[in-house]
Amino acid sequence: MAKSTLIADTTQQERIEIVRKWIPEDEAMDGCDIDLWDFDDDYIKGKKEISECNAAFSEKLGF
Repeated sequence: MAKSTLIADTTQQERIEIVRKWIPEDEAMDGCDIDLWDFDDDYIKGKKEISECNAAFSEKLGF
């Protein structure tokens, strides 16, 4: 069973590692003005759940 990614179940360091795994290491995002670390910053800091960050990201992109 996968470990929970909820803020209540993780430390800030664990959230950083979770986000690091989600962000592509290749150059897929090169040349665009999107910084995925910025979008996930509130999750890392424990202010918003990742689902809320993803919803805001989708809204900003018009999805």
